[in-house]
Amino acid sequence: MTECSKQLFVYGTLTDPERVASVVSTYEFLGEATLHGLHRVDGRYPTLAPGGTVSGRVLRTEEIEAIDAYEGVESGLYVRVSVPRDASESDPEVDVYVGDPVALGADAEWPGTGSFPERVRRFVRENEVVVRSRE
Repeated sequence: MTECSKQLFVYGTLTDPERVASVVSTYEFLGEATLHGLHRVDGRYPTLAPGGTVSGRVLRTEEIEAIDAYEGVESGLYVRVSVPRDASESDPEVDVYVGDPVALGADAEWPGTGSFPERVRRFVRENEVVVRSRE
């Protein structure tokens, strides 16, 4: 992988190597991780909501556009946000996909005003949301 690669915290279908391989041609799982400050809720597809924790994996790929397309970022189904990594990690941030609970039929609420992406980014910025690797 080159310096153009992106690290993603994945917690749903993209934790499955076969699914990832159907979306991108090159990728690497960097290990198990826990996202603190958000928890998984299920709707039509899994998404995240404020509070709690969720287990997942850190995935690295250069093909971020393909992952964005898979997650429906352009249509507004999911938003990709940067989340800080634990201070012991070499990369300071990892991206996370958060699905719009209204579009997904999920029981989740994001506080504040503004668009869904604005509320998610504000929550991540103003609260202790962090990804920590698991041994």
